[in-house]
Amino acid sequence: MSATWGNKLKMTVFGESHSAGIGVVLDGVPAGVKLDLDFIKSEMARRAPNGGEFSTPRKEGDEFEILCGVMDGVAEGTPICAVIRNTNTKSSDYAQLKDIMRPSHADYGYRVKYDGNNDYRGGGASSGRLTAPIVFAGAVAKQLLEAKGIEVVSHISSIGKVKDKKFGVSITAEEINALRGAVLPLLDKSKDEEIRRVIAEARADGDSVGGVIECAVTGIKAGLGDPMFDSIESVLSSLLFSVPAVKGVEFGSGYAMTEERGSVVNDSWYFDENGRINTRTNNNGGVLGGITTGMPVVFNVAVKPTASIFKEQDTVNVATGENVKLSLKGRHDPCIVVRALSVIEAVAALAIYQFVGE
Repeated sequence: MSATWGNKLKMTVFGESHSAGIGVVLDGVPAGVKLDLDFIKSEMARRAPNGGEFSTPRKEGDEFEILCGVMDGVAEGTPICAVIRNTNTKSSDYAQLKDIMRPSHADYGYRVKYDGNNDYRGGGASSGRLTAPIVFAGAVAKQLLEAKGIEVVSHISSIGKVKDKKFGVSITAEEINALRGAVLPLLDKSKDEEIRRVIAEARADGDSVGGVIECAVTGIKAGLGDPMFDSIESVLSSLLFSVPAVKGVEFGSGYAMTEERGSVVNDSWYFDENGRINTRTNNNGGVLGGITTGMPVVFNVAVKPTASIFKEQDTVNVATGENVKLSLKGRHDPCIVVRALSVIEAVAALAIYQFVGE
């Protein structure tokens, strides 16, 4: 199993959903960098399940322990290892699932690949629980980027069929601060109540709902990336598709551009009053030919409805060779989009640092 990613900032994730703990080794943080541990805690809290209206009843504080690589809050220049203990597991909820394959989960593929030796409890290594150490690593990467004037921000673009506004050509500091402090990060606050209702209805029905996250990287200069295999899009996408439940990635206006003519969606250039080159629109999401244009890098991520639902579903028992019915037990999110915002920002920060790091 490949659990290591990156070059300038190399990340190795370890653990399973119901193991004693999960964690990350982060190699490449420059010596002498002062880390804001409170900021890391706040990022972890955004992802952590808290039993609220958008989350699974499983409560995990995602409290991390840094084992090495940091002394007195300052990076030593050696690999940083952080562990997060799993303190609220209910493995008995998964006893029936050793041989019964959950619909839209990775159970069957894992069983075949690892000859049935994989930890199936809570999805094991395929669980969204493994995004917690990624958020830790991303919170470190965010601080490294902020020192270079680069910020990463996201909002809920849609939940079900309820849609928020899209980011504009420029993204202000006020917008960034407002989104970071919101329970439901939305550009159009009038959609708040409707989105809450959609999620509540899915929960009441024993079902789930998905959505789209729009993420932006601001303060990034032109000329980063390569035309082919190390393009901004390919590096970002490779990490984004490693996040469980992500089923699609598009940059800028993405698929919507296919419905228009080039004269409508082309991003025209101009000099602003300071002599800086900008584009009047950002339909290409700040990337052309795999290289940044100097505009915000903007992309959308499709997050599928949570696969774990309480409705009865058709599946198979691989031990008996029978078609069976399955009604899941346990604690599951009606919508993972809200908690996934911090994860998408984390992987974006890690990916962008590959282009701007020392």
